[in-house]
Amino acid sequence: MDKTTTLMTRPTPTLSGWGRLPKPGREVFAYDLAALSKGAVLSRGLGRSYGDSALPPPSVLDVATTTLADRIIAFDPETGILRAEAGLSLKELNRVFLPRRWFTPVTPGTQFVTLGGMVAADVHGKNHHVDGTFGAHVKGLLMRVADGRLVECSPEHEGELFWATVGGMGLTGHILEVSFKMRSISAPWIFEERQRCDDIGALVRALRDSAASWPFTVGWLDCLGRGRGMLSRGRWATPEEAPSTAPRSLRPVTVPFSFPNFVLNRHSMRAYNAWTYLRQGLSPGVTNPESFFYPLDRILRWNRIYGDRGFTQYQCVLPEADAVAPFIDLVRKRATAFLCVVKDCADEGRGLLSFPLPGVSIALDLPVDGSTQSAVDAMNEAVIDAGGRMYLAKDAFTRAEHFRKMEPRLDAWTEVRKRWDPELRIRSAQSVRVLGDPP
Repeated sequence: MDKTTTLMTRPTPTLSGWGRLPKPGREVFAYDLAALSKGAVLSRGLGRSYGDSALPPPSVLDVATTTLADRIIAFDPETGILRAEAGLSLKELNRVFLPRRWFTPVTPGTQFVTLGGMVAADVHGKNHHVDGTFGAHVKGLLMRVADGRLVECSPEHEGELFWATVGGMGLTGHILEVSFKMRSISAPWIFEERQRCDDIGALVRALRDSAASWPFTVGWLDCLGRGRGMLSRGRWATPEEAPSTAPRSLRPVTVPFSFPNFVLNRHSMRAYNAWTYLRQGLSPGVTNPESFFYPLDRILRWNRIYGDRGFTQYQCVLPEADAVAPFIDLVRKRATAFLCVVKDCADEGRGLLSFPLPGVSIALDLPVDGSTQSAVDAMNEAVIDAGGRMYLAKDAFTRAEHFRKMEPRLDAWTEVRKRWDPELRIRSAQSVRVLGDPP
C-alpha cells in the first residue's frame, strides 16, 4: 500500500469551526495533498476559523483536510525564502525556526493554523501597522484549480489568481504549497510593556501613539464592566536583553469537558475581566513569545468553556477612530461580549478579499443565543454606515446583503473566481450563506 496516496477518513457525522457550531461533514486525509485535492469541494486545515468557512456545503459531506501534508520543502538562509506544504502548522514552523532566530513575518493570535489557512484568510497580527498581512510576504503558491490542473501562481505569474486566492477563503482553488519570506530576528524573546487605559478612547489613542516605535501592539477592552482597557506593546528583544537559551514551549492544560452554559454569564465574566485588568503587571521586561503572541494556546480546547451552545467571534475594522466608541456602545447594548481585542490597522492588502484596511480592528467573542443574529445584524449595519468591513475567517452569522454592501471589491474577486471555476465546484458552507453559491 502506498502510504502517501492512501485516503483516510475520520468518521465524524458533523464538523464545526472553532465556535463549535456543528454542520454535517467528514474529514478526508492523505499525505499526498495533490492526490487528496482531486475533485474535492474544499480544503480544510486545523479548523481554527470560527465559523463555517472551512465546512463543506450542505450537499457535500467530505472535505479535504491538509494536516498530513506538512513537509518543509526548502529553506534558503541567505534570502529567508521558505517553501512548504500547505498543511504545515505555524506551531511546527515556530518549533523548528524560532530557536534558530527566524520567525514568520506575520502571525495571527494562534499557532494552531496551517500555512494554507494563513494564505486563505490572509491573516494579520499585532504588527499590521508595520508589516501588513501575511499575503504581502508570500512569494508563490502551488494550487490545484477546479478543472484539475496544477498551477503555479505568484504576483508576477497568474497574478489575478494569486491575489484572488490571498484572502479568498479557499474558494479559488486548493492551496498545495506556499513560498514566503521568513524574518531574521535578533533573539527569540519578546520585550513587552503594558499600559492601563481608562476607556476605549484612551486605548485607541495609546495604540496610535505606540505605532511609530513599537512593531507589535494590541489592546484588550472590558465590554462588560467599567470599559477599561489594557495596551500591550512589544518588540523582539536584543541579544543583551534576552536570556542565553531559547524559550521553552509552554506546558499546556486542557479543558476536559464542555462547561455548563450557565457558567459564563455577564456577572461571572464581569468579575473575571476586573481581575484580569488588575492582575496585569506593568513592569516592562522580556517574555516568552508564546505568551505574547498566543496567550490562549496554552489552554487546549478552550472553546469548551462556552459550553454546548457554542460561540462566535465577530471582527470588524472601522476606518475612523471617531466611530469606535459609538460601536462599542452598540455592542454593550446589543450583545454580551466576553472578550474584546482592539488592534491598529494600516494599509489595505492587495488580496481582493483581504480583511484589514486603515483603521481600528475590533474582535468580539459572543456566546450564541437567541439574540446573536439580531446583534450581528445591528453591528454589520453600523460597520456599513462607518465604511468598514467584517472578517470572513471569523464569521458565522453575516447575511449576504450585508456582506455585499461592505465589500466593494466583491465583483472583481467574483470575476476572477468564475474565470478559474465557472461551475463553482469549490465552495463552502460559508460561500453558500454569504455569496449565494449552489448548496
